[in-house]
Amino acid sequence: MKISQHNSKAWDEKVNQGSRYTKYVSYDQVENARRGDWAISVTTEKPVPRNWFPPTLKGLSVLCLAGGGGQQAPLLAAAGAEVTVVDMSEKQLEQDRFVAERDDLSIKTIKGDMSDLNFFDDETFDLIVHPVSNVFVEDVLPVWKEAARVLKTNGTLISGFTNPVLYLFDDEQEEKGILDVQNSIPFSSVEEMKAKERDAGNETLEFGHTLEDQIQGQIDAGLMIAGFYEDDFGGTRLIDNYIKTFIATKAIKQST
Repeated sequence: MKISQHNSKAWDEKVNQGSRYTKYVSYDQVENARRGDWAISVTTEKPVPRNWFPPTLKGLSVLCLAGGGGQQAPLLAAAGAEVTVVDMSEKQLEQDRFVAERDDLSIKTIKGDMSDLNFFDDETFDLIVHPVSNVFVEDVLPVWKEAARVLKTNGTLISGFTNPVLYLFDDEQEEKGILDVQNSIPFSSVEEMKAKERDAGNETLEFGHTLEDQIQGQIDAGLMIAGFYEDDFGGTRLIDNYIKTFIATKAIKQST
């Protein structure tokens, strides 16, 4: 199966079903952002610290990378940024376009793969916001390389990603209150999906990348890690009692 096509369709279906990560921001949130009162998340619960952003977003070129859904882009646009969203799901992009039309915002949307940003020139963006999404690509290293390429020197990449420890455990057993180690890292759900013949619907193909690829991969791409925090499911899953399974990093593109 072609991973990108499968996950594109799966996210389209998640929009149809009203998944949490497909619900766009409200009119009031946009109006607050216009007044300078805004916050976004790139993980699950915690907002990104405001000091990870420049003092003002006015006039800055911002890329929401694999960040469709009408959650981050509208608030950044309302705060004054020139925002472009790249996402593989057309319906997720429709969420951003809906909010842009509803609230008179300028947001450019492009259907594309986070691993191949060939439609952008080098050093195009001042800031890239990359919410948890590289779990949906088999190889994360091209994502970091492309992000670094299109980011301006001294620009910032804010990323959320999954701690691969999440994929050690069997999901069905966790729902029964048991943390049962079944998988190794790096993890792929491709063979499991094939075995269960669930090639349709809204079940995504996911990959648990090593922390070396997630963090050292950014460094090898020419980025300097300048901020770090952890997050979880907000206490809604058993594993939250033992470890935080999401990470956010702030990285700065270094001059060559």
